[in-house]
Amino acid sequence: MNFTDSPSEHRVRELFLAAQDVQARAYAPYSHFLVGAAILTSTGNTYVGCNVENAAYPVGSCAEAGAIAAMVAGGDTEIAVLVTICDSAEVGTCCGGCRQRVREFAKSDTPIYACGPDGIR
Repeated sequence: MNFTDSPSEHRVRELFLAAQDVQARAYAPYSHFLVGAAILTSTGNTYVGCNVENAAYPVGSCAEAGAIAAMVAGGDTEIAVLVTICDSAEVGTCCGGCRQRVREFAKSDTPIYACGPDGIR
């Protein structure tokens, strides 16, 4: 199976559940804004990350950055699908820094799903 093709609804749902699971482990004692991310790579592997805050805000890390770091540490370098989830009533999208991180490892047509507690939006 070529994971760079359009992802199935089932596969995206699996990524949503993985992002939701890791979101619950986010460390956000200051903002209380929990974020989870799940990546499916072109080789079919899944990696997750959550945001980790620090009292010195610039040294915290975003969920997308954590998932990308796990992906690279796992030996993969191409994002086929990215799913993020936050508890916001509005769609939460990647920050500017994470957009650049994603761009380093994704193609211009890579699907990115921004999700909320009710599911994929």
